[in-house]
Amino acid sequence: MTKPTVGIIGLGAMGAGIAKTLRNNGFTIHVCDVRPGVADAFVAEGGTAHATTAALAAVSDVVVSVVVNAAQTESVLFGDDGKGGAASTMRPGSTFVMCSTVDPNWSVAMEARLNALGLNYIDAPISGGAAKAASGQMTMMTSAKPEAYAAAGAVLDGMAGKVYRLGDKAGAGSKVKIINQLLAGVHIAVAAEAMALGLREGVEASALYEVITNSAGNSWMFENRMAHVLAGDYTPLSAVDIFVKDLGLVLDTARASKFPLPLAATAHQMFMQASTAGFAKEDDSAVIKIFPGITLPEAKDKP
Repeated sequence: MTKPTVGIIGLGAMGAGIAKTLRNNGFTIHVCDVRPGVADAFVAEGGTAHATTAALAAVSDVVVSVVVNAAQTESVLFGDDGKGGAASTMRPGSTFVMCSTVDPNWSVAMEARLNALGLNYIDAPISGGAAKAASGQMTMMTSAKPEAYAAAGAVLDGMAGKVYRLGDKAGAGSKVKIINQLLAGVHIAVAAEAMALGLREGVEASALYEVITNSAGNSWMFENRMAHVLAGDYTPLSAVDIFVKDLGLVLDTARASKFPLPLAATAHQMFMQASTAGFAKEDDSAVIKIFPGITLPEAKDKP
């Protein structure tokens, strides 16, 4: 059976890993990124770069969008002026895979909008970080109509270690991702709070990290993000403003049903504080910088 041709839009930390994984798994890859030279650099090892999403979509059976938010996804599909995006050139029966964290209701509406154009849509947020994306071990939380899965199921399986099929229409995938982001954001915030308290009390940072990561208080986010703090490296694999957005979506979702989320609300305020203090584009572990009276580990000189 011939593998579908895949277009990847957005070659950031996750998108580049996804494109690499699919290329390694034998898929024909087309890529597009708004940043000059990024797509060209990627295809040095294989694939075809395109200057526009429309050009990419015209030659792709499955278009995978790995951008930051709903607004960017709209731009990918319909262009900034409502013209010239991927949707204008996608062939009838081809499939759009939406990997961003968005309002579930927005995803439901986008499915209807693309179905009306004769296109399939998969609600497919992703999780696991850049390393897992590059190794094909990330998680996908998907929901879609059966015909969309039939058209693009091989691509989903080729780009992720775990593909959860959560429903037969869009929305469920984004709802589960929203809940995942609630946990992820709260875990990062509380990990930062714990490390900050340790520093304030004079505990040596690397010793605290070693003990916690081998104790019941550990979490995946503590182990992953506090390693960035120890290294003094706030290069953004996932930026502070991502959790300003994602925890905002969490709270918006809960507010619609008048459901209280006190921990998520507090964590959201912490990321908001970090953002307005000037750390918006730094790694999300930079939320630790909001705590007063502590001295953070300094960056080590790179060889």
